[in-house]
Amino acid sequence: MRENWGSEKIVTRNTIHEAAEVPGFIAEKNKKPVGIILYNIRDNDCEIVLLASFTERVGIGSALIDSVKRIARLHGCGRVWLITTNDNTPALRFYQKRGFTLVAVYRNAIAESRKLKPKIPLVGVDGIPIRDEMEMELLLR
Repeated sequence: MRENWGSEKIVTRNTIHEAAEVPGFIAEKNKKPVGIILYNIRDNDCEIVLLASFTERVGIGSALIDSVKRIARLHGCGRVWLITTNDNTPALRFYQKRGFTLVAVYRNAIAESRKLKPKIPLVGVDGIPIRDEMEMELLLR
C-alpha cells in the first residue's frame, strides 16, 4: 500500500479507511499478487474503496469487481459504488465499460481529503490537476 499509494490510508468522501481493516480480495497468479480490491458495506451500500490490477487488460479487475458484487448481493446491497478522482480517466473508462454510471461530482473535494491524507499529489494522470471526487455506481438487480 505504501509503495503504490504512499500510505495505508485511503480517503473517500471525507472518510479514512485503514487498508488493513477493510475486507477485500487479492488476485494471484503463480502465488504472486496481481490485483487487489477492498470494499466496505454500510447501510445496504457496498463501496469499492480500492481496486488495483498490476497486470492490465487480462480480466483481473473485472473478476475482482464480480467478487465484490457477489458479496454485496449476499449482504442485500442495492448498489456498488466508488469514488475516483477527476484525473483518473482510465478508471472512468474502465468502470463505465462494466456498467457503472457517473452519479455525482464533488467539486474541489480533494482539498478536504488532503487535510486527512496530505500525501495526495497535486497532479495525477496525464498531468491533470487532482481536484474533484467523482462518484460512480452500479445498481444491483
